[in-house]
Amino acid sequence: MKLSLPGKTILLPSPVLIIGTYGPDDKPNIMNAAWGGIVCSKPPCISVSLREATLSYHNIKQAGAFTVNIPSEKFLKEADFAGIISGRECDKFKEANLTPERSKLVNAPIIKEFPYALECNLIKQIELGSHTMFVGEIVGMIADSEVLTPNQLPDIEKVRPILWGSFGNNAYYNIGTKLGDAFSVGNELQRGDIKKIV
Repeated sequence: MKLSLPGKTILLPSPVLIIGTYGPDDKPNIMNAAWGGIVCSKPPCISVSLREATLSYHNIKQAGAFTVNIPSEKFLKEADFAGIISGRECDKFKEANLTPERSKLVNAPIIKEFPYALECNLIKQIELGSHTMFVGEIVGMIADSEVLTPNQLPDIEKVRPILWGSFGNNAYYNIGTKLGDAFSVGNELQRGDIKKIV
């Protein structure tokens, strides 16, 4: 039986994104954010939504840039730590034993230990209410060679990203098994007179 429920901010699963920024003093900071995702292909853009209370919110506005670092499951503790302590209270890179590396393309730090990061210049911010959506143009990507496919793209099975997947008990999950090939498994349902869109 389907139930009618009130609207909530629940999208399963959600990505675990570690946002890298510099403060006015050039101090690197990281933040765990689950509210983000790809929003445009031309130009390539990603969004992340943050509250004004966060240090990262002010850093992005001031620097006009940020990085989106993707942690692998072996960095679960470090990723969680980045979301439970404020950068105003401590140096999160130091406390989590992570290494900040300056991006060559944008004014933001990259986490050296994580498998890959997207380098973004802020192109738009949208005030939505409790959160502000920051849209960044992805001008570059830094990746460990061992997590890339032959065509130089991150392989999900090699990256082993962390997913935020439970709003009832606040939990992280890893990826499951491959179910099938995209733009392929659905072909079994296609009638001959229907044109493909891809």
